[in-house]
Amino acid sequence: MIFDTPFPSQFCLQDLCAITGRVFELRVNPHQAEADRAARAWFNSINLYDDRKRSKFINYGKFDLFAALTYPDADSEHLTTGLMFFFWAFAVRPSCLCLLSSYVLKSPNQADDMADESDFRYKPDDVHSWHHISRSVFANPESSRPEEPYAAMLYECVFSGSQPLNIPHSFYRAFESWSHAHVTQSRNRSQDRIASVDEFILMRRSTIGAALVEATIEYSLDLDIPDEVFENPIVQEMSKATNDLMTWPNKEQSDGDYQNLVFCIMHERKVGLQAAIDILTEMLSQRVEDYIQLKNRLPSFGPEADQALSSYLSALENFVQGTVLWYYLSPRYFRGVDITNREDLVVPLFEPGAF
Repeated sequence: MIFDTPFPSQFCLQDLCAITGRVFELRVNPHQAEADRAARAWFNSINLYDDRKRSKFINYGKFDLFAALTYPDADSEHLTTGLMFFFWAFAVRPSCLCLLSSYVLKSPNQADDMADESDFRYKPDDVHSWHHISRSVFANPESSRPEEPYAAMLYECVFSGSQPLNIPHSFYRAFESWSHAHVTQSRNRSQDRIASVDEFILMRRSTIGAALVEATIEYSLDLDIPDEVFENPIVQEMSKATNDLMTWPNKEQSDGDYQNLVFCIMHERKVGLQAAIDILTEMLSQRVEDYIQLKNRLPSFGPEADQALSSYLSALENFVQGTVLWYYLSPRYFRGVDITNREDLVVPLFEPGAF
């Protein structure tokens, strides 16, 4: 037991949407329903889950809303591919990957037994094995569709959708960073290790997959921003700020899993749950100020690059605000909580296994 003091039954949370909403605009794509129908048909064709689990995964997650908030200016085809990407991204979260071990370690007919034996999140070698399979999608783009279902989903998103991603090399670099970070996080879980706050922030920037979304945002608008723009130190710091702003409000409750920034703050600063929530909320407010100052210092890269970057940053800001709102609307985070009034919201701690 890492924390000896019992947790309170609830905590109080300020309106995080109001904090980020001072700078970031909320917009919704009008093609949400159309893209959802197309992406659901594709996901159903994968035969990844049985009917009950598939229905829960899709309806519980509200991924269609998340995509509509993330890509508000995308046309229907680009939005569909973006939603397909979200289906893949959330399906391959380590907490969802117990069944994958049947493809890595065992025969398919032992999948249910493997899922019951232990949690995939605590097996860094298995997580590494899966990421090795997925990397083959990028290493061998001319090869046929992989048999492993999660890699097959990624292959179809990137190479064979109605609007294949055809994204820049930044997507592959982001995927590599995301993969390695998940292995590290799995190792921390297996050792009951809580990272320092600074260490966790760096790791979480990768595990949340925001850099992957950034690449798909550029794709969704058919932008071609020069590498020199993304290599600029101010643009890179702005990316880190938006990453933190959409990551830190993520306070998903999970059974005994301390790979969470709130717990890192509690452990490092020797404070209780409510104090850690308040500290993190202040950190979020400061990060908004950081973004404002960085944007004011943004240099010019020439008329065409400036216009493309402006469109990209506006879309990135939409993504941040849409993500924060989605946290409230998704039962993954606030199930059973009335969020009509988000000011000083009282959130109960869920019972183990409630998800």
